[in-house]
Amino acid sequence: MNSCFSSFFFFLSILLLLHKLTTTTLATKKLQSYVVYLGEHSHSNSKQVSISQQEAATDLHHEFLASVVGNKEKAKDAIFYSYTRHINGFAANLEEDEALAISKLPEVISVFPNKGRKLHTTHVWEFLGLEQTNGHILKHSPWEKSNFGENVIIANLDTGVWPDAESFNDQGMGPVPSRWKGSCQKSLNGEAIHCNRKLIGAKYFNKGYLAGVGKELQLNASFYSPMDYEGHGTHTLSTAGGAFVPNANIAGYGNGTAKGGSPNARVASYKICFIRLINGDQCFDADFLAAIDAAIADGVDILSLSIGGDPNELFSDAEAIGSFHAVKSGITVLCSAGNDGRPGSVSNIAPWIITVAANTFDREFPSYVILGNGKRLKGQSFATKILPKNKFYPIVRSVDGKARNATMDDARFCSQGSLDPTIVKGKIVVCEGFGVYDATILQAGGVGVVYLVPFSTRDPITPGLHLLPATVISKGDAILLNSYIDSTDFPTAQITQPKTKIGSIRAPIMADFSSSGPNQIIPDLLKPDITAPGVLIMASNSPGVDHKEFPFVLKEGTSMACPIVAGVAGLIKNVHPDWSPAAIKSAILTTAMVRDNRREHIVDSFRIPATAFNYGHGHIHPTKVIDPGLIYDISIEDYLDFVCALDYNSDKIKLFSSSPYSCPTSKPKKRVVDLNYPSITISNLSKLSSVTTVTRTVKNVGVSPANYTVGLFPPIGVSVEVDPTVLEFKRVGQELSFKVSFAIVNDSFSGYSFGSMVWSDGIHYVRSPLVVQI
Repeated sequence: MNSCFSSFFFFLSILLLLHKLTTTTLATKKLQSYVVYLGEHSHSNSKQVSISQQEAATDLHHEFLASVVGNKEKAKDAIFYSYTRHINGFAANLEEDEALAISKLPEVISVFPNKGRKLHTTHVWEFLGLEQTNGHILKHSPWEKSNFGENVIIANLDTGVWPDAESFNDQGMGPVPSRWKGSCQKSLNGEAIHCNRKLIGAKYFNKGYLAGVGKELQLNASFYSPMDYEGHGTHTLSTAGGAFVPNANIAGYGNGTAKGGSPNARVASYKICFIRLINGDQCFDADFLAAIDAAIADGVDILSLSIGGDPNELFSDAEAIGSFHAVKSGITVLCSAGNDGRPGSVSNIAPWIITVAANTFDREFPSYVILGNGKRLKGQSFATKILPKNKFYPIVRSVDGKARNATMDDARFCSQGSLDPTIVKGKIVVCEGFGVYDATILQAGGVGVVYLVPFSTRDPITPGLHLLPATVISKGDAILLNSYIDSTDFPTAQITQPKTKIGSIRAPIMADFSSSGPNQIIPDLLKPDITAPGVLIMASNSPGVDHKEFPFVLKEGTSMACPIVAGVAGLIKNVHPDWSPAAIKSAILTTAMVRDNRREHIVDSFRIPATAFNYGHGHIHPTKVIDPGLIYDISIEDYLDFVCALDYNSDKIKLFSSSPYSCPTSKPKKRVVDLNYPSITISNLSKLSSVTTVTRTVKNVGVSPANYTVGLFPPIGVSVEVDPTVLEFKRVGQELSFKVSFAIVNDSFSGYSFGSMVWSDGIHYVRSPLVVQI
């Protein structure tokens, strides 16, 4: 009996063990999409990568993965992207243990999940100094010198493009440059996109999105098309390189001639971002790398990337990887800094990227709420309908007009069906939020609406397009409004017609949403690099989105600031086609301003003086970028030395570039701070030697002979010495080096301290931020 029970329990334990093993095996077989990054192809330096070379690279990827997963057929099924032109690697659906095994192979730089990234004008160019108030182009401006960026090829990786937008008309443009190798891809249903001599390329990449999202979203025709059904890509591409469009406006407001930063540039679109109901629009890493590999091969000059995720290590960051290969091919890459707003949240932190923060500029659309007691509260609006002038209406808070079955929160925000028509009919209604619930007030019989933004820091407030008389006021003015309503039994108000006003407000002010430093991944590298207008930016709209009746819309975000700088980069590229991406970057950064239109230091959204962690080198100053005087150039080898200094694996760094390279073995070892960056950032100075010295090299691109004298504004608590203090250039193109030494002189101060160094010959002013942590 005991023997039978023992046999039974032994058999049962075997079954349970087998079940556990089977369950464990099944759990590890869950597939996830990964990017396997192998560095750069040996053929990547070729002007044109042949089809046979691409096919050979694909076959090698299949062979490589087959050695891990067991057979070539399984490898072919797993790989959905094979990067075959410049970037060497592939994207595949793998089991977790397979991905881990691949990551340990010596020929692999990195393996990382196929993550999703988020999407980060008329008067703006006047504000930036490229034209006068009447739209007249200034003589000898970068626009005139570059013929408006003629024939530079600017591309973005975004939500696609609406080709029929007037910003992409090719009137007066000549043949497409012969160096262009790109094309316009048809939709899956065979519908051809209407490209022309302005919009010269449009492609879509969606396999990474499909692998990352799976069956979460029912896909439609827009998923298999380069067309933009979200609006973001059309807006950003037209901001960078849109053609001249006269009489552009939004519901009659902000009227003027719309144009991009390089209006005569050719533009191309690579669609990698798709509308997602959960977690918003997303752009997956695998698609990003496929698109950037194609853009390099197609012959793009400038890449504008208004996307990003959390800051990440360089070899695990698709944007850092892809942009390195682009920069190595001579492409200037610009990325948005992010819209998180918190200190330390800045993304796109690789040194070869121009990282762009966002600020306001001096245009507003004021619409006042005039209370029955005579007080005027300034709001912002694009209302398409207005109330009779000087006529007052009863005003009521939405929570006081709550429908019986509605929650208090629904009523606060004027959600659908939350208002009682018997209370709000014929009245101006006060709602909380950003101005998107006009239909609720209309249905309930309200005659107008005042929206209260839920924060007090933003300036200017973003106006909305409204179906009825409406305006948006600040949280501070909301206190005055509520106080008035509580003070009388019969509160009344009127809403004035919106107007377009220029130059009436302080600008630039850093946008409250703009992500700032310090750089969490590389503390000794300043990020963001530059700031540009990113609030109330007017540019082309896509008819596939809301307000499709308006060909132009306002958007905000570092997404909008990035293409403004991309357009300016196009002007430099036209005038100086032989300049490296680092030289173009230096020209943009060292000519930036830190003063606003009142000649005061730029402030943040709390009216506190902003720092280099907010604006990088400062606010872009396009009138100076063509002739910066001196530039800080950086070679690809310098970037590789920088990566070595970060203690990345030297064998993997060799794979990063197809050119022969080994990490320097000289003593002392190269440091991160030795990169020839236009700024100098030293973290934890107190933990270093008593004096820390860095070297920089500048090239004369101005006039000769020229003597540049240094001016210093040391950070608080730090002494700064420069040797030599005068640089004597005898010819254009000459390079001279100098040393900058830092030492603590006041250890009672702790934290980050900011200063600057300016080289000047009396005509040019070449400014570098100095950032020191004590």
